[in-house]
Amino acid sequence: MHAPILRLDPSLETALASGHPWIYRNHLPPHRLETGDWVRLVAGRAEAVGVYDAAGQVAVRLFARERVPAAADLAARVEEARALRRRWVPPETDAYRLLFGEGDFLPGLVADRYGRFLVVKAYSEGVRRAVLPAVVKALGRALRPRGIVLRNAEGLEPLYGEPPPPKLTVRERGLRFVADLHRGQKTGLFLDQRENRQKVRELAAGARVLNLFAYNGGFSVYALAGGAAFARSVDVSEGALADARENARLNGLAERHEAVRADVFEFLNAHEETYDLVVLDPPALAKKRAQLRSALRAYVRLGAGAMRRVRPGGLLAAASCTAQVSPTAFREALAEAARRAGVRTQIVHEAGHAPDHPLRPEFPEGRYLKFAVLRVLEPIG
Repeated sequence: MHAPILRLDPSLETALASGHPWIYRNHLPPHRLETGDWVRLVAGRAEAVGVYDAAGQVAVRLFARERVPAAADLAARVEEARALRRRWVPPETDAYRLLFGEGDFLPGLVADRYGRFLVVKAYSEGVRRAVLPAVVKALGRALRPRGIVLRNAEGLEPLYGEPPPPKLTVRERGLRFVADLHRGQKTGLFLDQRENRQKVRELAAGARVLNLFAYNGGFSVYALAGGAAFARSVDVSEGALADARENARLNGLAERHEAVRADVFEFLNAHEETYDLVVLDPPALAKKRAQLRSALRAYVRLGAGAMRRVRPGGLLAAASCTAQVSPTAFREALAEAARRAGVRTQIVHEAGHAPDHPLRPEFPEGRYLKFAVLRVLEPIG
């Protein structure tokens, strides 16, 4: 397939040669490209081929060095992604990220498996037009799912086979969870937190657990499965808490689980009980860099409130999915939260995404999830 050539400023040669999959709009010269067009970019001696998008800061997502990838090339990337999951997804698990966009060399596309159904999202209209059809065809041939749907602002768009039911039950390490593919957050579940849920499971034996921003109670279910004496899930959404109750019931854990509908900020201000293990996993607090400072202030406030609810010597499992917050800024926010709470903390474990969310070293933007387990201690007098 022919792709028009755009010559970038020679100063971008190193950036184009680095393998970073994004070219920003302000780096393009005048052109007549339309959304979904393939384009060859040249800067000095470096070349790359990508898909143009007329909307957003990222103007071109890069897919190859020399030529427009054929359908067979895209299918090969799907197979590479499947091979990684066969090795890294744990047993008794049928819900996981099958394609992680840039991390799997398919920029702008993600695909999640939920049992016999696949849910895809396109973060670029250009990629949706130019790449998605071949990827869906490859997924259909390779996995023979019951259905593949595209999740967008309007809902689910069938692409292959039959549409999924309103809710279905999936497994993670043998634990059962209800997934709402139509209205749930992300594509249905927070699959990126799977290994962090397992870490909480390993730490929870005998513990009284508080799960803040609990959503469907994933951390609570894992904690209870790990032998927690009790888990309290707090969320503002009654729909999410209904799923949390159902997930506890599905796994025979309902007697040790309590769901509380409350604003987490208000709950922390009004609640004085302490716990052996507190999980703090708020939603993204910033959507763009201009909101970063306010997001960090909110996280410090939440962190301090959560630390006050940890008994001396207990643990705080803290996460941030705000992409604009770097790992360093995350640690600094935790340090400031400890200062405000009047406690000492020690980071005993750090992690990020599950392995089905692979990261490319030349693409640091791909790492959005930060996770840390801290021991919380009384101050030294």
